[in-house]
Amino acid sequence: MSDVILVAVDGSPLSKRAFERALSDAESTVIALHVIDPTDPGYSAPLDVDVSLEPLHGSTEWYERANELADEIFEELTALADGTGVEVQTETRRGDPARSIVELAEQEDVDAIYVGGHGRTGETNLLLGSVAELVASRASVTVTVVR
Repeated sequence: MSDVILVAVDGSPLSKRAFERALSDAESTVIALHVIDPTDPGYSAPLDVDVSLEPLHGSTEWYERANELADEIFEELTALADGTGVEVQTETRRGDPARSIVELAEQEDVDAIYVGGHGRTGETNLLLGSVAELVASRASVTVTVVR
């Protein structure tokens, strides 16, 4: 069990599973972090969103929609925490997801990081996913990859 767990959330089923696991393992606090990645139009959105129908990538409308999606994700996740006794904090950042996760973990002095292992692209990233792989290699705390 860990006192404070940081969970990277992107609206995918795997990130929800990572959040649920963190809730069961946390002693006091779970920090849910959603990173809006301005370099990847699809990363900041749930996997079932057709990005071709979304606002122009990088536009004001795109960022507004990305923030709305983050709010929807946080609403669903905080509802899961009701009655658990675990405090849930939410944070949205813009930038590179792996870098943002590691930086927040250091700033908040978390005990562990939980991420979903997507395996989105590339042969070398099939097992963990590029973000999970980078976080696992850069973080100074234990990283749990949830599938």
